[in-house]
Amino acid sequence: MVVLLGCGVAFAEKNLPLDELVRRADEASPKSQATQYMEIAERQLDAADQLYSSGDTGQAQKAVNDVVTFAGKAANAAKQSDSHLKHTEIHLRQMAEKLRAIKRTLAFDDQKPVQDAADNLESLRNEILSRMFGPPKKRKE
Repeated sequence: MVVLLGCGVAFAEKNLPLDELVRRADEASPKSQATQYMEIAERQLDAADQLYSSGDTGQAQKAVNDVVTFAGKAANAAKQSDSHLKHTEIHLRQMAEKLRAIKRTLAFDDQKPVQDAADNLESLRNEILSRMFGPPKKRKE
């Protein structure tokens, strides 16, 4: 019964409007914001893929811009809270790969913004990796 309830809640969240998901993420604690913003970014990436497939490049580009915005918010929340770093890094890598795959299906004129978005996600990913494996933090004594 608990499993069914959990699945129902997860299904309901996937059907919420984007602005409601953003509002919830904005109001969440910094520790959970990374996961919530990453889910929004992934949702927008799926939307962008569908929009490019249907030929609506204008709306697709807006969705790609949302991907970069919310992925950036997720990365900042992960770094700020020092939590969900690995999860965030993995999802950033996967989203950058998907953007590069989408780019290869587009007309030449539509490729640059998608490549720029993938590069931006890779930059965020490198920041997370530096945070995870960089020099240890100095403690104040």
